[in-house]
Amino acid sequence: MDLWNQFALMSDASQLAIVGGCFWLLAAICGLMERRRNRTRNVTRLERVGFMPWTTMFVLCAIIGGGMLAMSMPVVIGGWL
Repeated sequence: MDLWNQFALMSDASQLAIVGGCFWLLAAICGLMERRRNRTRNVTRLERVGFMPWTTMFVLCAIIGGGMLAMSMPVVIGGWL
């Protein structure tokens, strides 16, 4: 069975937990990119203005991912106990 069918056959809570974790991973990448932009020494004119809103993307992805994980938590924990 391929990966997509396994994901489709999971419970809704498991799907929310996986997608929420992916959003948190994306938030971590956005946070690292923001840090990389702030720590660079050779700053071009375009980057001084701020071409990509890394902080906004970080906050949005973290909120969405946290909400998804919070909604899936009772069912996922209840399955382990």
